Amino acid sequence: MIGNDIVDLKQAAKDSNWGRKGYLDKLFTASEQCLIASAPDANLMVWLLWTMKESAYKINSRKTGLRSFAPVRLVCDNISIHEHSATGSVTYESECYYTRSDLNDAYVHTIASGEQAALQTVRVEITGCYPDYKNSNPQCVSHHGKYLALAYL
Repeated sequence: MIGNDIVDLKQAAKDSNWGRKGYLDKLFTASEQCLIASAPDANLMVWLLWTMKESAYKINSRKTGLRSFAPVRLVCDNISIHEHSATGSVTYESECYYTRSDLNDAYVHTIASGEQAALQTVRVEITGCYPDYKNSNPQCVSHHGKYLALAYL
C-alpha cells in the first residue's frame, strides 16, 4: 500500500499563513519545529514535513478505516535532504512508513509506503492539469493547486 501527497508551492504561498503564532504547534512536534527553524528554506521544510505526514496518513486511514487526522501525532524522523530529493520516515502509533520526496521550485511531492523497498517500484505521474485518470487505476491520487500526482505500484 502506498500514499502520496503534493503541495503546489505557489498556491501554498497564497493560501497558507503557517508563520502565524501557534500554527506550527498544531501540526508539528517540537523536534519538527526545530527542523523548520534551522532549515535554510523554512517554507520548503514546512511543506516537506506536511507531505510526509499526509502521505503516511493516507496509507494508515485506508488500512484502518479511521479518518481522524491529527498531524502532530504523525512524527517525521530520519530525514535526509539532498539537492532535489529527500528521504525519511513517519511514525504513527506503532506503524512506521518510509518516504521519498521530490523537491523543486514548483512543488513538493512525497510518496510513502510501509515497506522501504516498495518506494523504488512506485511509478509517479505529475501533471499540471487534471486529465481523466480513473481508468488508469492509480493506487493513490493527490492534487493541490495546479498539480495532480498519480502513484502506481
